[in-house]
Amino acid sequence: MTHHIKVAIADDHKIFRSGVINTLIPYENISVIFEADDGQHLLDIMEKQQPDVILMDLKMPNMDGIEATVKVKAKYPDVKVIILTMYEDDNFIVHLVENGANAYLLKNAEPEEIYEAICTTYDKGFYFNENVNLALLKKVLHKTKQHIKPTLKNEVQLNDREMEVLKLICNEQTTQEISEKIFLSPRTVEGIRQKLLEKLNVKNSVGIVLYAFRNGLIE
Repeated sequence: MTHHIKVAIADDHKIFRSGVINTLIPYENISVIFEADDGQHLLDIMEKQQPDVILMDLKMPNMDGIEATVKVKAKYPDVKVIILTMYEDDNFIVHLVENGANAYLLKNAEPEEIYEAICTTYDKGFYFNENVNLALLKKVLHKTKQHIKPTLKNEVQLNDREMEVLKLICNEQTTQEISEKIFLSPRTVEGIRQKLLEKLNVKNSVGIVLYAFRNGLIE
């Protein structure tokens, strides 16, 4: 059964917002519930209604997309944030996913990819396209390794089951897929995932993947 996904768009260009809305009209499982022209406007509206997924521009007046993402994730951790921007920058990508962004798309993305990103982010918690795939993350993390605190893996003790779930999350498996693969209920798998978030001190599945790469927990 396909879930109905509520989407919000935060972007200071009305023409762009209208264009995105028009591209999403054919998809019956998606509805755009509101638009915001900057980060503060977005947060104000979210006091009254919360979307499942936000399409977030980076450069906006009053409050930009970076600050808005941090504030959204702090107050509404279950809301997924997809950065939709002109900026293709490795540092932006890493900084944003570390602060809770669930996906990163360029504004020249095809409508089908925007739709796929919304659905995948809603289902799996994150979406990596060709610009932001795991190989790129590994490369970026390798380049910045000298700025990272020395390996933390000895400070965090994961049991065998937690390591098993961590590796499957890094392979982009959903809770349901992990459940079927290791013969546990989805609720139990989700409980292990929540324990990983607490132990690793990260905010979402992207954080788990980043931590795993940084600390040599997976190849």
